[in-house]
Amino acid sequence: MPTTYSLYTFLAPCLQPLYQFVADYLGQQLHIRLDLVVGQTYDDIALADFCFVCGLPYILRTPPYHRPLLQVLAAPVLPGSRYQDKPIYFSDVIVHRDHPAASFADLRGGSWAFNEPESQSGYGITRYHLVTRGETNGFFGQVIQAGFHQEAIRRVAAREVDATAIDSHVLAIELRDHPELAHHIKIIDTLGPSTIQPFTAAPHIPMTLQADVQRVLAEMHLDPEAKSRLEQYLVERFARVEDADYNDIRRMLTACEQAQFLTLR
Repeated sequence: MPTTYSLYTFLAPCLQPLYQFVADYLGQQLHIRLDLVVGQTYDDIALADFCFVCGLPYILRTPPYHRPLLQVLAAPVLPGSRYQDKPIYFSDVIVHRDHPAASFADLRGGSWAFNEPESQSGYGITRYHLVTRGETNGFFGQVIQAGFHQEAIRRVAAREVDATAIDSHVLAIELRDHPELAHHIKIIDTLGPSTIQPFTAAPHIPMTLQADVQRVLAEMHLDPEAKSRLEQYLVERFARVEDADYNDIRRMLTACEQAQFLTLR
């Protein structure tokens, strides 16, 4: 029987088929079993052998915030010139198609939805953007937690909330799979880029296995069948990453801490 490991995901539900494919592919290539588990809270990181996790909670579980709980191995590179062949993504600011706002600045006093407070794409970078603009004293009239990017998109489309920032990868998947949404929303601004969410290993995973996993992820796009599957999920390839690649998110968090602006409310 192959050794079984857990692969937790703390990311958008619409990308779970990608993570299941990665789990199956790694299992086949390395003769191990990876069971995909949907994390319920970030406390579950302590239970994970491997995981897909947002960059901000990764940072918050490294020194000086926490003893190291995760080792970054690889991260997706998305297709298109926008992404510069780098493991980055953006946060696209959306409103209803009939909303008068033409840029982020036009959202003053309006309502804002976010997915959850440890999300870089939906919360951390919004907080940082407000700091860079000197807007740390109640820019939004109302701030609402939606739970997931998909829910935030639909609240904007239904005019239940004025605006939100959506992970550009998630938004592309949602608009492809639910084209009716495109008739109800528009992008008015873009925040970022940020280094994209990593695939990580727990410290107890042997270094030899970590290296093997990293190698397989970095080379899987060379397998024509795997490349085709990655393209279905709007991923060009996986790139090797290291802790220093997430210093951009560290700098954003530090700026917010120095401004004593850690909550959008």
